[in-house]
Amino acid sequence: MFHFRTLDRGDLPLMHRWLSTPHVVEWWPDEALTLDQIIAKYAPRIDGKEDVRCFVIVHGDTPIGYIQEYPIGEDSEYAAHVAPGERAAGIDLFIGEVAFHHRGLGAPIIRQFLNDIVFAERTIESCIIDPAVSNRSAIRAYEKAGFRFLKEITNAGAAEPQYLMRIGRAEFAKGGAV
Repeated sequence: MFHFRTLDRGDLPLMHRWLSTPHVVEWWPDEALTLDQIIAKYAPRIDGKEDVRCFVIVHGDTPIGYIQEYPIGEDSEYAAHVAPGERAAGIDLFIGEVAFHHRGLGAPIIRQFLNDIVFAERTIESCIIDPAVSNRSAIRAYEKAGFRFLKEITNAGAAEPQYLMRIGRAEFAKGGAV
């Protein structure tokens, strides 16, 4: 149903369009950038110069959104929410195409991504996500995907508190096959 292909430079105009749509800007306001700024931000990730792995969410043959995965390192703002010695990843995503927004696709996309990308790396033991507290539809999708609430946090520069959520490898496995 869904698959994920690595973001490439040819996708950056599409990213620019998605990141300029009102339903994405609402939750990703710092990403409402010019095309040149998008290129400057995402090109190092595409070139492997940063630890953020970027993907286009594809439904059938249609690119519909963006999803990224990154390590939760010891210097991460989330490190305190990961057990000592546990390898964790964080994810962020959006559905950019309006026609695919609010259609119940979030949880299946996330479960597929956890299966195919995050937990396919056998050393990753948990995954963290941090929607804005007021982003109720995202929180519901993450709960349906198996994430559980940890705590409300406030990150420097964030417009509002985040609803920090986590899913472990064992909880994901109990949720059944994708």
